Amino acid sequence: MTPVHSFASKRVAVFGLGGSGLVSAQALKAGGADVVAWDDNAASVKKAQEAGITAQDLRNIDWSKVAALVLAPGVPLTHPEPHWSVKLAQAAGAEVVGDIELFCRERLRLAPHSPFVAITGTNGKSTTTALIAHILRTAGKNVQLGGNIGTAILSLEPPAANRFHVIECSSYQIDLAPSLNPSVGILINLSPDHLDRHGTMEHYAAVKERLVAKSDVALVGVDDSYTEAIARRLAGRKDIQAVPVSASRELPRGTFVRGTQVVARGIKSSAQAEVLGDVSGIGSLRGRHNAQNAAFASTACWFSGLTSAEIERGLKSFPGLAHRMEQVGRKGAVLFVNDSKATNADSSAQALASFTDMFWIAGGKAKAGGITSLEEFFPRIRKAYLVGEAAKEFAQTLDGKVPYEISGTIDRALETSTRDAEASGLKEPVVLLSPACASFDQFRNFEVRGDHFRELVLKIPGVTPFK
Repeated sequence: MTPVHSFASKRVAVFGLGGSGLVSAQALKAGGADVVAWDDNAASVKKAQEAGITAQDLRNIDWSKVAALVLAPGVPLTHPEPHWSVKLAQAAGAEVVGDIELFCRERLRLAPHSPFVAITGTNGKSTTTALIAHILRTAGKNVQLGGNIGTAILSLEPPAANRFHVIECSSYQIDLAPSLNPSVGILINLSPDHLDRHGTMEHYAAVKERLVAKSDVALVGVDDSYTEAIARRLAGRKDIQAVPVSASRELPRGTFVRGTQVVARGIKSSAQAEVLGDVSGIGSLRGRHNAQNAAFASTACWFSGLTSAEIERGLKSFPGLAHRMEQVGRKGAVLFVNDSKATNADSSAQALASFTDMFWIAGGKAKAGGITSLEEFFPRIRKAYLVGEAAKEFAQTLDGKVPYEISGTIDRALETSTRDAEASGLKEPVVLLSPACASFDQFRNFEVRGDHFRELVLKIPGVTPFK
């Protein structure tokens, strides 16, 4: 744990006692703060009390004595309107922050120059985060991995001179971290997402930009118009080193993907092009989107002091990320892929672009726009198996373009897609779970959905699991 001493002897309110909220309360208490916490969920309140945290409805406390409100990232800060706890804090003049901000203040106090790699973007941030941590670890570095990827940042070891913190940041977390100043900041890409929480695309992009705006080194994608505009703004600043990154074109200066190679040109002190790594033949890094992830990860590790040989070794041994283009197993020629983390069409597009003969399991709780944007990939789909609330909507989009059936559940979809893939006679038929939907109609989250798919696949007679 990282005890938070920046609020020692001060009263701090915490709202939201899920994973990161409870850890924040514990870290504040360990650092000497007077903590009072609350959650609308009675079970979460009970868990906090059992952990020794004082729980009291924040509507009934004296806010004039509160220095700060620590807000869990899932609780609305601004849109569709501020949460009632935020309104109370603002009325009392108490600052509103999150766990990433608490970490940044401890880093400033303990080891302000400690290596801190922070990653954000609409898609690809979890894979990029995991890949950076893996490459650094294979090079023998002391690495702490956490943030939005699943481990609360304050549950990690404290900042130290030779300890790398590799942290995935959501837009919600960035919005609550005004002091965010990583040694290497990464903004991969931007497309419309979470607009119910940020109001407009412009506000969403502005929040994401904050992660790189105070970085020592800012790695910013230039493959979409939103990030390209941010990269241009940062390029004119002299207080940070801004590096553009592209997976779609060669750059006169920056990092780019040439074929399967990650190439850096004109950054650091050399004007020469240097190959940082090669993703050829790496099953866990299939597709252009993973080439983009590898470009960011390789560049971040290069700026963190690794050699191209160390980066190459880490790339080749990367096992992949659970639920994101995860190769689950094979049965004969059939490859089973778990892409449950694809909760929107843009994310599914990355998987659909990576294979040519797919038996596609899709559906769940649909997001705006459905799958109409995926039409360019329809020729690659041999048949679709539609599940959940979105099944009928998706069927209308596919009608006359892709053979489909409404399977209803993943269990049924896997059964029939496996049968059809085996009978297809194709060289490498792929049974792909890439829902392009949220999971909430049938599963608690995308992890539970992906775990269920994986378990079903591994129970199929004759399936050989990937190690």
